[in-house]
Amino acid sequence: MDKEEKGHIVVIDDEADYANMLKIRLASVGYSPVVFSDPLEGIMHVKKEPTDLVLLDINMPGMNGLEMCKRLQESDNTKDIPVIFLTARIESQDIVKGFEVGGVDYVTKPVNAQVLLARVRTHVSLKRTRDEQKVLIKKLQNSLAEIKTLSGLVPMCAHCKKIRDDEGYWEKVEVYIEEHSEAQFSHGICPECKDELYPELED
Repeated sequence: MDKEEKGHIVVIDDEADYANMLKIRLASVGYSPVVFSDPLEGIMHVKKEPTDLVLLDINMPGMNGLEMCKRLQESDNTKDIPVIFLTARIESQDIVKGFEVGGVDYVTKPVNAQVLLARVRTHVSLKRTRDEQKVLIKKLQNSLAEIKTLSGLVPMCAHCKKIRDDEGYWEKVEVYIEEHSEAQFSHGICPECKDELYPELED
């Protein structure tokens, strides 16, 4: 699996050295990471580029991680991107706030590489599964919209077998069925009609 297939990850942390360390670690196992020290630049990138996961420092100057996550949640294009918070503080109120604004997980600094990679792998996998489900649901909805079904009482002439449509017009049964279902007709002649109409024809 190449880097693009494994996942595009955006790291946003004002500590440049720390962010680059995370970038190197993620790239070493096959992810495609990019790093931003400016939260505004990071959020613009996430809104423009397909992103599988955001690693976001909570405490940053200007716009903190909680505010940035809230902005991502408010946009239809980015609300489904999982956000893992990076934090040096483990106070329960900060953790709760992170979940309240849409974060899916958190990792404390200094980051344990194995813990980080395990959580990254889990949330990237979950996002891609949800994305695949959305595509399948959309395809199913489109297919169902195209399917035509026949149900209920259908008026039919007892003599010529024509069917009366919803507007009161009478039409051949094959025309009516083709218009109200996915069935198509090919014409032939049954043995009884052949014997009656074309007795000279051999079987």
